[in-house]
Amino acid sequence: MKVLIADKFEQIGIDGLKAVGCNVVYQPDLKDDALVAAIRETRAEVLVVRSTSVTAPMLESGALSLVVRAGAGYNTIDVATASKRGIYVSNCPGKNAIAVAELAFALLLAVDRRIPDNVAELRAGKWNKKEFSKARGLFGRTLGLLGYGSIGQEMARRAHGFGMPIVVWSRRFATGAERVVDQAVPMRFAQTPEDVASQSDVLSVHLALKPETKGLVNASVFGKLRKGAYFINTARGEVVDHAALEAAVRERDLRVGLDVYAQEPTGTTGDFTDPVASLPNVYGTHHIGASTDQAQDAIAAETVRIVVSYKNTGKVPNVVNIAKQTPASHMLVVRHRDRPGVLAHVFDHLRAGDINVQETENVIFEGAHAAVARINLDAAPTEALLQTMQEGNSDILDLHLVTI
Repeated sequence: MKVLIADKFEQIGIDGLKAVGCNVVYQPDLKDDALVAAIRETRAEVLVVRSTSVTAPMLESGALSLVVRAGAGYNTIDVATASKRGIYVSNCPGKNAIAVAELAFALLLAVDRRIPDNVAELRAGKWNKKEFSKARGLFGRTLGLLGYGSIGQEMARRAHGFGMPIVVWSRRFATGAERVVDQAVPMRFAQTPEDVASQSDVLSVHLALKPETKGLVNASVFGKLRKGAYFINTARGEVVDHAALEAAVRERDLRVGLDVYAQEPTGTTGDFTDPVASLPNVYGTHHIGASTDQAQDAIAAETVRIVVSYKNTGKVPNVVNIAKQTPASHMLVVRHRDRPGVLAHVFDHLRAGDINVQETENVIFEGAHAAVARINLDAAPTEALLQTMQEGNSDILDLHLVTI
């Protein structure tokens, strides 16, 4: 199996892929037209990326059947085009959670103690203990969490260790999928993001970027924060209304720590301007939340696991673009002798009836003499078609139709 790696990737991961027999093409600087050409020329079956965008022309240019995002988010991949072409998209969720939570807490401490300003003054040859002794401290301050996935959970553990009460909003609690009282760290549930903000001294964002979360942290949320509150975002820049954030910094004296922004350079280096990042009381890092040796080694190992599973079994762990529900309305259950041509006979009759197969499974009984096929269909075959199907092949022992 040929694997094209089009981003910086740990050597341990490259070695792991080679050890299981993959033909690895490592070209970490590829992007745009050069990546389109490489996919076409290498005929790679698997593409591994980190921050590099994967566009429709790339997905349409070669023989790709799997794209692995060596990280958690996959908003840089054209998942819709991949789905149309039957290309799996997989990611490595949770493997960078500790690293991102560590940075989020580092930003929180930096905001509270104004560490960057301390350093700048010292480097400028100035001593100002009087000014920088002014700090609120975190013990007893309420941390509000928007999102409670892997990173939010790691953030909660650290805040609990610092003696911070926690209030959280998350869809998993709002929908009843999980209960707040069952969590390892004590916390309160708030019904809306605005409710979280109104109770928080610190608001920290840990939401995945989805259509329903884009711009979710808006003026309504910022308006509920008390003046001088702290705001931390290490999730995605797009989940925040940055014009509203800028206004809140100017008008409500928010103190802010950011690792993500409205617009970021596409490469690892480049010029950068951002109206929020340039404001006093705003501290920032260079979208490095997941960039620790520990996190990258864990992501590399998970990437290898995904590719090995696909290579050996055809199954893709962590796949993000399999339909949760197909258009199937009926299931045809066929009990048959395990002989060549039986299912081909069934499928030929379904095609003649203009009925599309959505999913199929064939279970073999011990001894491999008989099997049961379960075939999900987008319409119901007529009684006449079912009768013709059964009578036309003596190896069909029984068949019946189930409405899904």
